[in-house]
Amino acid sequence: MIGQEYRAPGRFVDSDSPQLTAFARAASAGGKDATDAVLRLYRAVRDEILYDAYVDWTDPNVFRASAVLAAKRGFCVGKACLLAACARVLGVPSRLGFADVRNHMTSPRLYERMKTDVFRWHAYCDLHLSGKWVKATPAFNASLCERLGVKPLAFDGWTDSLFQPFDNAGRKHMEYVVDRGTFADVPFETILADFRAHYAALFGEERLAGDFQAEAVAAS
Repeated sequence: MIGQEYRAPGRFVDSDSPQLTAFARAASAGGKDATDAVLRLYRAVRDEILYDAYVDWTDPNVFRASAVLAAKRGFCVGKACLLAACARVLGVPSRLGFADVRNHMTSPRLYERMKTDVFRWHAYCDLHLSGKWVKATPAFNASLCERLGVKPLAFDGWTDSLFQPFDNAGRKHMEYVVDRGTFADVPFETILADFRAHYAALFGEERLAGDFQAEAVAAS
């Protein structure tokens, strides 16, 4: 039996937001069944919400689905949270999955602050479709992927959709390092404490700002 926590609104997976509910219903309109509706949601969240790693990690709204929708941009946790919330609007159970990844797509300024290419607490969305849990990763929008020579990550509603290990040129793109499990909602305080411990330079007086879409590069 699937717990109610994967169906109900949460602090960050705020599927009771009127604006989010309207977005979910509009984006999924025309779906032949639950899976088709979720596929439409996935593409909308992936491509209409731009990936942006220049965010204020201390701001809970950076992690909140409705706020990410309003901003039209967000990083992996916020975008996964938005997809999870939209799925719950349609009655599809959802949860958030987290993993540490070695990410070969970053920006020089972000790498300089982080001092590593390991992104802790990368997020994906786990959706219950056709009687099983399946992973979807809406983080990188198609326009960003195409500019950097990576295929936009597809999702068919049946097989897990996780980042591909290599880009179109055969360069390393993404490696999954540590599986942190699944959660009904964002463990915000845990993530923030971990980021502070490992990425201290991101929390200086002058936070990163600018156009991540323009600055992002694929590392060789």
